[in-house]
Amino acid sequence: MDQEKLRTILQIGETIAVEFKRCSNRIENDVYQSVCSFLNRFGGDIYLGVEDDGTVCGVPENAAGDMVKNFIKIISNPNMFTPTIYLSPEIIKYEGKTIIHIHIPVSAEVHSFKKEVYDRVDDADVKVTATAQLAMMYIRKQNRFTEKQIYPYISLEDFRLDLLPRIRKMATNNIEGVHSWESMSDEELLRSAGLYGKDRATGESGYNLAAVMLLGKDDLIMDICPAYETDALVRRVNVDRYDDREIIRTNLIESYDQLMEFGRKHLPDKFFIEGVERKNLRNIITREMIANTLIHREFTSSYTAKFVIEKDRMYTENANRSSGDGIITPDNMEPNPKNPIIASFFRNIGWSDRLGSGVRNIFKYSKYYSGEEPEFVEGDVFRIIVPLNEDYSYDNVKNGDKKISKKTIQNYKKILEFMEEGKEYTIQDFCNLLNLKPSRTKELLKALTQDIEQIGNNKNRKYRLK
Repeated sequence: MDQEKLRTILQIGETIAVEFKRCSNRIENDVYQSVCSFLNRFGGDIYLGVEDDGTVCGVPENAAGDMVKNFIKIISNPNMFTPTIYLSPEIIKYEGKTIIHIHIPVSAEVHSFKKEVYDRVDDADVKVTATAQLAMMYIRKQNRFTEKQIYPYISLEDFRLDLLPRIRKMATNNIEGVHSWESMSDEELLRSAGLYGKDRATGESGYNLAAVMLLGKDDLIMDICPAYETDALVRRVNVDRYDDREIIRTNLIESYDQLMEFGRKHLPDKFFIEGVERKNLRNIITREMIANTLIHREFTSSYTAKFVIEKDRMYTENANRSSGDGIITPDNMEPNPKNPIIASFFRNIGWSDRLGSGVRNIFKYSKYYSGEEPEFVEGDVFRIIVPLNEDYSYDNVKNGDKKISKKTIQNYKKILEFMEEGKEYTIQDFCNLLNLKPSRTKELLKALTQDIEQIGNNKNRKYRLK
């Protein structure tokens, strides 16, 4: 190993992928526990003869060879390691002292040492005892996307085909043109969306888990994923239990609708203008959080997904097939779709943008909504935490260098306060409300496209809340 590289490692210290061990002339059990935890997580490197603070104390030079031989013997013994693994430790010199370097690659299997399973959490080795934790480790080791699991005996009658007309319309509206799904039969649409496939290992064809979760009837979903649910909670006053709660166990399309409505019900809609367009900060942030927890979760896990609103924060949690561990920022983010078929479906209907954009959007708009940055935590459980501050208000009424008038802002608010859910309005309704000409009224309505949708064209055009 390069001496300069080793010096840098010693200076940085222990991490999720680096462990230092002080050794005399024999290797203790805690070293093998670390080997086991690295195999079960993302791999890593162990340095024997180094203090926890990175100080090199070395191992006895005359004992190093026997220590390596004994190490290989232990990890090759099925009574000690299950399954066994072959590693090749390296004896290196650093500033006149002897160090044993053990590189551990990530393994495709779950390993145990003396019948105990260990996992790597931050810079510590943790014994895994809970059944749910063990299940997540096995999920993490799978070498294919679980959403592609084929169920050959599922038929069209098992799906909510009544949702497809709406989906076709959403896909068309999203591209502002004619989407190919418009002219397809129900079966053709499902196949086009990747919801029907073939298991290359077994030769079986059929609808997959992605199809089940997106459009399956509730009893089908419960048969295949009995632990699947999203727990939506408000904890502001009764922090030990909840002020409001909804447990959602339906398909992802209706789950999204229900969770968005839960957010609208319990979160303030702060007025914000970007350029000439009103931006609904609440909807932007919750949309990204909810889409993420629905799209990228591991559906075979028993871990309950959550959408929780508290006094000073809101957060989502979901079981995750982790590709890393730690804090995610826009700078270190490496987009990695956990369920690419489901992600693509959401993009087609306009509920998700390109991979990674959700992280950037939440970082961008959270500071306008609460004055603070969010937090993304990658692990077996994926978390998004967004601070809340009802009293925070961002000075956001500038259009370039031109200040937007207070009158304009008042008119925006009048329109939104005037409109009722489910009702349709004509341009004349708004002209009467604001005492303005149709041309000016249309300009105001155009700026509210995140909140209001148009129905019909020209003289028959009407408006309603989205």
